[in-house]
Amino acid sequence: MTDTLNRPPVVSRISDLIGYTPLFELAGADNGARLLLKLEMFNPTGSAKIRMARQMIDDAEARGELREGGHIIESTSGNTGLGLAVVAAERGYRFTAVVDRHAAADKLRGMKAMGTELVYVDADSDELHTAAREELAEDMARGKDNTFFTEQHNNPSNAVGYYDVGREIAQALDNRVDILIGAVGTGGGLCGSARELKKTVPGLTVIGVEPKGSIAFGPPAHDYYQSGTGTPEGATIGLLVDYDLIDEGAKVGDVQAFATARAVARHCGLLIGGSAGGVVHEALARLPHLAPDSVMVAFINDGGEKYMDTVFNDDWMNARDLLDPLVEAEVEETLIKLRRN
Repeated sequence: MTDTLNRPPVVSRISDLIGYTPLFELAGADNGARLLLKLEMFNPTGSAKIRMARQMIDDAEARGELREGGHIIESTSGNTGLGLAVVAAERGYRFTAVVDRHAAADKLRGMKAMGTELVYVDADSDELHTAAREELAEDMARGKDNTFFTEQHNNPSNAVGYYDVGREIAQALDNRVDILIGAVGTGGGLCGSARELKKTVPGLTVIGVEPKGSIAFGPPAHDYYQSGTGTPEGATIGLLVDYDLIDEGAKVGDVQAFATARAVARHCGLLIGGSAGGVVHEALARLPHLAPDSVMVAFINDGGEKYMDTVFNDDWMNARDLLDPLVEAEVEETLIKLRRN
């Protein structure tokens, strides 16, 4: 694991800029409880997932599964692929991303710009095809020399890549943190961060958030538009979703998640992704009910710049019945009230 807490002031690879992402105080309650956002969009590629992308490749190299001139293959909805694209470009690997059109277009464009080969499982649909993507990626890598399927949903290195998040939070807050809340997709981000943070904050409460329609915290299953998070029907819950570490699971609908991202942008000038909007929506709802002087840290996986064509596009939102000005107004009113404290 690369030690980002001791990063030199001048680096020679883009991946060496990973880490040291800031904490932003979004809101506070009357009793002194605070909501801080861990802004992972300050990583290269604008996402936390580059942390685990690098770790998966580091560990594959250490085991001899990936050597000079090798080929990386992954099924991705975008952010993991962007991270792997950076690492592949730096180290001279070929990278093939198995994708679908559910991914934000700018993520696909970014991967392609860095030399990634994109293979679509269904180029004519914008539905989520996680299971089909993973099956194809596994088939493409099977039996081929010096070819590594990173398999992010079941790769232990995924969670290890986020250990530094826990260490960074502990260091920045001198271990004074009570709650860690974050989205659950592969499970690596929230569970990896929590596992490390619990070493110095054993009483930490961990709350996982997934889209309504995802199945990690139970049915009912249905389609959803939040990208890069959750476990859709037909997909297997990843081995990295550690229910022993997660104290509580919550579900947030697309309308509420996207309304929150849009309200945060307008009120704070901060662009966050759609699934991050779901995390913030849940965190804001809980904040007034926390114990006095509690500190809740929300893991913000990525920024909103990649979602200009979707979450922040009124036409796209209206076409899918996702735009709800009343919900946005409610979130903005909550922000105004809680940011005055």
